[in-house]
Amino acid sequence: MAAYQLPVAVLACVLVLGTIGSVQAQNTPQDFLDAHNTARAAVGVGQIVWSDTVAAYAQNYANQRKGDCNLVHSSGPYGENLFWGSGKEWTAREAVQSWVNEKQDYNYATNTCATGKVCRHYTQVVWRNSVNLGCARVKCNNGAIFITCNYSPPGNIVGRRPY
Repeated sequence: MAAYQLPVAVLACVLVLGTIGSVQAQNTPQDFLDAHNTARAAVGVGQIVWSDTVAAYAQNYANQRKGDCNLVHSSGPYGENLFWGSGKEWTAREAVQSWVNEKQDYNYATNTCATGKVCRHYTQVVWRNSVNLGCARVKCNNGAIFITCNYSPPGNIVGRRPY
C-alpha cells in the first residue's frame, strides 16, 4: 500500500501545478490579442498589436484597483475597457468575450446602442484606428478578478463609426 502513496502525492502536485499553470497560460498577451483580433477580423478590421508601453500603463492601473476592484476608469490617455468578475478565475478570453458579446446591441447603420444597452466596450475592441493594445489582470483583495485593456490611440470618438 505504501508504494501507491508516493505516486498519488506526485499526481496531486501535478494537478495543482497544472491548474495554476493553465490559469496563467490563459492570460498571456497572446490570449488578449487573439480574442481581440478574432472580433476585429469578423468585421474586416486589421489586427491590433501588443504594446509594452500600453501594457505597463494597464498593469499599473490594475495594481491600483487590487484593494477594491472597483470598476472606475483611469481617465488616462488611452481607450479603456474594464472587467470585474467573481466566483471563479476569470480569464483574458472571457473578459474580452464579454465585451464582444455587446455586438448584438450595436447597430452599425445608426452607429448606436440599443435602448438601455451598452455596446461601447465592443466598439472599442473593433475600433479600426486603435492599433496598440495593453492589458492586465489582477486578483483583488476580495478574491474577485479585475481586468483592464487599454487601446492606443483611443476609440469611441463621438460621431465616428468604429469600422
